[in-house]
Amino acid sequence: MIIFSVVILILYTGLIGSLYWGFSKIKSFKVETLSNFTSFTVIIPFRNEAKHLPELLQSISELHYAEHQFEILLINDGSEDISEAIVTDFIKTQPQLQITLLQNKRVSHSPKKDAITLAISKSKFDWIITTDADCLLPKTWLDTFNNFIQQYKTCQFLVAPITYVTTTKFLNIFQWFDVMSLQGATLGGFGINTPFLCNGANLAYTKDAFYNVNGFAENDTIASGDDIFLLEKINEKFPESVKYLKAPEAVIYTHAQPTLSDLISQRKRWASKTKAYKNTFSKITGLLVLSMNALLICLFILMCFGDFYPIYFTIICVVKFWIDFMLIYKSAVFFNQKKALKWYLIIAILYPIFCTYVAVSSLFTSYTWKDRVFKS
Repeated sequence: MIIFSVVILILYTGLIGSLYWGFSKIKSFKVETLSNFTSFTVIIPFRNEAKHLPELLQSISELHYAEHQFEILLINDGSEDISEAIVTDFIKTQPQLQITLLQNKRVSHSPKKDAITLAISKSKFDWIITTDADCLLPKTWLDTFNNFIQQYKTCQFLVAPITYVTTTKFLNIFQWFDVMSLQGATLGGFGINTPFLCNGANLAYTKDAFYNVNGFAENDTIASGDDIFLLEKINEKFPESVKYLKAPEAVIYTHAQPTLSDLISQRKRWASKTKAYKNTFSKITGLLVLSMNALLICLFILMCFGDFYPIYFTIICVVKFWIDFMLIYKSAVFFNQKKALKWYLIIAILYPIFCTYVAVSSLFTSYTWKDRVFKS
């Protein structure tokens, strides 16, 4: 057992260490004053988001970008609350903006992908940017995307950073650590020329690239994955066109899940798509992360029953916790959110239980998302 544990630890340390190194290789992008402008279609699906839509819409109205250079397509995905009324009222008060409300009437296993596909078919501009209805957009958002696209002419798929709006609630802090590790891995993957993660809450791509890889075809039966599956397909066909926008001016803030039940459902939704990954590095990373976390639980149980020496368990924990902290710290510095790091040790102890539970339960149970039930 000791030999097996050491092998897993070495592989895991090598993985996280390479992502840490990759993170350091990606230089921060500096925004310049340009005279050329890219036209954008911003696509935002929503379902039962009456709580968050007012903040999102307010941030849209404050964007520092010429109104004729972008349009907003909001797609109602069968909302059962007053979300549609909120959007309709907002459109009336913002006649200077190009905002269109669409209705996603198709019923399928992947309604969000349907909503995005519908919006792309109605879009006026070649560059598509997707975000979510529970997000806050920085005023410099579109200008920063434009800056990068103008400087990197071959770019067709652009990944940008997201983080959580932070609060003092423990569940929020727990999720913040999770998203910091994911953002660190995302950046690290680009740094080692193996992009394997992205988030649809802050993602841009050209219509040509979308249609050249047949959009969401082949993955349209999976509820999640409107972001990563598209990344895999475009990176396979046009690897030089996939870039990361490492700029504070492009960071989008989103809200953490309000309850533990919602968090588990969200993570099970994310986990449900991993079996369809085609990227070998993604599969290896997911397997190693799960193996390392599950190993800690197994070793703790063995230690309690006297079949594993506490000193070995302690060493393995210290090494894992330290290498994880290094990557998370990198992310926290970039996002200027270091205050929550004081909770790291408690989160590090709890996370293996959460990670293992979500991975195992996603194989055998369904989950509820946006008041819809999906099979894993």
